[in-house]
Amino acid sequence: MVNSSFSRTILQKGSTPTLKLDKLLKDYKTRVETAIDGSIPSMGGKTHLRDACEYALKNGGKRIRPIIVYMVGDALRNPIDVSPAALAIEFFHTASLVADDLPCMDDDDERRFKPSLHKVYGETLALLVSYGLIAAGYACLSENAQLLKKSSALFAKESDSRCVLALENATYNTGLFGATGGQFLDVCPPDLTLPTLCEVIRKKTSSLFEISFVLGWLFAGGSLDKIDAVKKVAAYFGMAFQIADDIADFAQDSANANSVNLACVLGMKEASERFYVEIDAYLRALEGVGLNTEALNALAAMLVSQVKVEKI
Repeated sequence: MVNSSFSRTILQKGSTPTLKLDKLLKDYKTRVETAIDGSIPSMGGKTHLRDACEYALKNGGKRIRPIIVYMVGDALRNPIDVSPAALAIEFFHTASLVADDLPCMDDDDERRFKPSLHKVYGETLALLVSYGLIAAGYACLSENAQLLKKSSALFAKESDSRCVLALENATYNTGLFGATGGQFLDVCPPDLTLPTLCEVIRKKTSSLFEISFVLGWLFAGGSLDKIDAVKKVAAYFGMAFQIADDIADFAQDSANANSVNLACVLGMKEASERFYVEIDAYLRALEGVGLNTEALNALAAMLVSQVKVEKI
């Protein structure tokens, strides 16, 4: 049993009235959608492949990962556009969803209440979209480095090194030790023990959130000596995010004896306690790197609201 040390004071800091929270997230989501709309023409002339990329990218979703990039950028208060970095993580994430839905993977016919990409465009184009979006995501890192170089003399000197750090982080977290390895464990788990489930979450979920926090930090001029601390912020948030998701999926997944779902393994009570421990750690870690803004605290409030609803 986990002993939750969740702080009421920190929860209060992370709490935002529902209407204000909804508006905050909506405003950030609008920025993401605008960036996505602007990115489509850069994918070349109109073809069936470009149409498929557009379908995948505009198939809805909360856009939490690119929103985090913007939130971190805003928190650092440097006049640097982090839109390419936000697009990069959205491209990586969308590419992973397209692949995950394929018959050889999770075999899902729907994504966000719409037909999965391969059901509309076929498996061949789905694979090509996944390849293309990953490549486009890496191109965005170079683009954001160029914006950083133009922003000021200080960041111009660091733009190349920051781009290298961003590249290292993205390749690690999208590769065999990140999302790719996480999907493998999700599809072929050796067992359903707690250590295995935590490894799946770390690789499949926290990895992409780490990219979000680190790209926002690097390309908005965050101190390079705090990168490891920023990664801890992402790790706590990613774990809390996935536990909240597992709690939401508890009823559906509990019928499946092989569900890779932490709430099914631990039970709702202990899963909820672990969730609050991770949220507490996330909010404390935000304070440690100076990112305890209303927006980033609101992400905690969003997850807390989700868990409370599911427990009811």
